[in-house]
Amino acid sequence: MKLSQQKLKMMYLAKILMEKTDEEHTITVPEMISELAKLGISAERKSIYDDLEYLQLFGLDICSNKTRTTNYYIASREFELPELKLLVDSVQASKFITRKKSMELISKIEKLTGHENAKKLQRQVFITNRVKTLNEQIYYNVDMGTEIYR
Repeated sequence: MKLSQQKLKMMYLAKILMEKTDEEHTITVPEMISELAKLGISAERKSIYDDLEYLQLFGLDICSNKTRTTNYYIASREFELPELKLLVDSVQASKFITRKKSMELISKIEKLTGHENAKKLQRQVFITNRVKTLNEQIYYNVDMGTEIYR
């Protein structure tokens, strides 16, 4: 089944906003059109305004500020940056999670924020005399343990 890229326009627009914007990093409509064009999707200014309105109705917290241009950004997300930092620190500090699994989890946590804030999650927590396990099976045993208590 061949799907037209145009049908995916609004989803890609939401993805662009989620990945590239926050209160400090905004995007203009011409920049949105350019980002969509990189994905092979054509868009006109009027259709972008309509799409932004629909995305807001859907529940995305899209805000704008007007200077010389109108700049748009995602104002709030499921997790705030300090909460994500806490999660990353907890994963890094956990001795029963392997280094490899820690990196995988942190990579997933980074996707819960925009690119710029994800860079702020690239930090190392050092706990003296804390050795991380080499046994990846322990990670999966945690999940099995919760089944026992249900």
